[in-house]
Amino acid sequence: MDRICSLKTLLCISVQETHRDPASITVQPGQRLTISCQVSYDLDIYWTAWIRQPAGKGLEWIGRDTEFKNSLKNKFGGSLDSSSRTVTLNGQNMQPEDSAVYYCARQRTTVTQTSSKAV
Repeated sequence: MDRICSLKTLLCISVQETHRDPASITVQPGQRLTISCQVSYDLDIYWTAWIRQPAGKGLEWIGRDTEFKNSLKNKFGGSLDSSSRTVTLNGQNMQPEDSAVYYCARQRTTVTQTSSKAV
């Protein structure tokens, strides 16, 4: 982990991911954020979760792949490219309260099979 900044005029975000360069991104309040995470696993088998941790606080699940927490759907979006194994988190209108360490993490895909019978 590189750094987390707590400034009124700047927003600093650190990314915990082995294939991320640079590890720290700074954006101005109101600007967009793009974080790409290149992974070693098959994106058709696993989901990629996005999690953030503001300084001194607990972890917050943001979403996975292109599905996001209801309260953050207007803030974050995402995309994935299976051929390059890259997952991207896009944020808009970033604010100082969005300063955090952002993690991308592998999450196993689960499929539930259901059946129904006509009675």
